[in-house]
This record gives sequence, structure tokens and C-alpha cells, in this order.
Amino acid sequence: MTATLSIIGAGRVGRALGRRLRELGWKIGAVVTGGEASARKAVRIIGAGQAHAFLTRQVLAAQVILITTADRSQAAVAEELARIGAEELRGKIVLHTSGALSSRVLEPVKKCGAAVGSMHPLQTFSGVGVPPLEGRVFAIEGNAVAVRAARQIARALGAVPVRIEGEKKPLYHAAGAMAAGNVLALMEAATRLMAAAGMKRREAVRALLPLTRQVLENFERLGPRAAWTGPLSRGDYAVVAVHTEAMKDLPPEFTATYEAVNRMAALVLAQDSAAMLAELEKVSSGRKTKGKTTGGQA
Repeated sequence: MTATLSIIGAGRVGRALGRRLRELGWKIGAVVTGGEASARKAVRIIGAGQAHAFLTRQVLAAQVILITTADRSQAAVAEELARIGAEELRGKIVLHTSGALSSRVLEPVKKCGAAVGSMHPLQTFSGVGVPPLEGRVFAIEGNAVAVRAARQIARALGAVPVRIEGEKKPLYHAAGAMAAGNVLALMEAATRLMAAAGMKRREAVRALLPLTRQVLENFERLGPRAAWTGPLSRGDYAVVAVHTEAMKDLPPEFTATYEAVNRMAALVLAQDSAAMLAELEKVSSGRKTKGKTTGGQA
């Protein structure tokens, strides 16, 4: 499928998809962002298109309209597009790239006769260059025509289209956030623990990254339980208690996160989750009791 494409909200995702599709022979039409300078920058990165600082009727010249704005703007964009497009939207394909929202947010343009859907690439976009899309999952949903177009686009990019029910998209997106942003937060927290132990930041990163990579490789190759490592996997609750004691002078979020992640590990990895959760509760209660006693003596 090669066609004409307008992009509304050409930020990191819009620029990357626009550039790759342009390289595949798509004709890029209107490129809309929130300012003239950013629109011109988007056109330069994509390598084609006409820059616009606000939503105009020029977007309607394309067969496919791709909305890549932030989630909070999707509804307003759909309403404005319907207002300026009206009957001209009939027969157009309108896709958005939100991971958490379904195509229902595009109801205003659907009422105008457009085919609507969502197409979310499960990939991080840094804004520096175009990330690899080959083999990446694109979650798609919407009406039949839009889904067909989204599937063809994903396959043309070398990605793997996967159909997701619209109402289930928040769960899908939460999984992605947990596997990406939350893992990054844990890695940064671990790096700061290493720094608190006396390591330089570069040394800490160099020490931790191979460890994490190996666990993830084992997860892929052997499965979750076989890849599980550390004191909790061995039921060594005394070491877990030592860990929490060592964090007492750090911000409380460190200990709270460590305990929460341990409980999650017990839930999803342990053979006897209930028993492990009970033991972890003893460790946590002991820490809190000790803290109150120490505080009272002071």
C-alpha cells in the first residue's frame, strides 16, 4: 500500500513514521505541529511535506491522515478535524498512534464518514534519528478498513501487526510502560544505590547493565522462573531484611519500591506465592517495628 499521508502532531513518532513511509514511496502532504519552526523542522526530518503551524484543510488532500499528538489532545484534534473536514472526510482513513486510547476518540471524524483506527508502535522514540521498526509490534484496532490499512502500513515497515481490542488498550499500554519506563526507573535507582555504596556512576552502570541484560536473555531463552535470581528467589529473607535496613538513610521511596517489587516477584514468580508474601510481610513488619522502637528511644 502506497498512498498520500498527512501528519497531525509531527513530533518524535510522527516524524519517524513519516520519514520511513516517505522512504517507502509514500507522498507526504500536510505536516502539522504546534508552531511554524517545529513544523519546518519536521518537514526537514521527514524529507518531504508542507509545514503548517495549525490544522488546516490541506490535511484533507491526503488519503490517510495520521494523528500523532499527545493523548490529551486527541479528542480536540478529532473534533477540529471533523469541523473543518465535514463531508470531505468521507472515504478517508484516519489513524492515531496512542497506545492507551482506542479509536473511539475519533468518533467525530467517523460520523463524517471516515474509517477510523489506531496503530501504536511498541517502540521508544528518542527524537534522535529513526529507531528500528523491523520486528516491532504495532498494536492495531478500529473498523475493518482502517485496520486493513494499519496492518499494511505496519508490514511495509517490517513490523508485526497485532490486533488489540479497543477496551483492552490501557492494559496493553501499561505493560509497555512497565517494561520500558518503569524498568528505566529501577535501573536508575539501582545505579544510585551503587553510588551510595561508593561506586562512580560509570562504574555502576558498567556493573549493572550486563547483569540486567543476562537476566533478560535468560527470561527470553529459559522462561521467567528459570531466569529468576537473587536472594528472594532462594527464600533468603534475612538478606532481604539486610537490604531494607541498608536503605534506611535513603529517600523512603527506595525501600517502598524495593518491597513492592519483591511482593510482585512473589506474586508472579514464586511457586508458593502466598507463603512468600507472608514471609515478606514479616520482614516489612519487623522493619517498621524496629523503626518505631529506635525512634522511641531517641
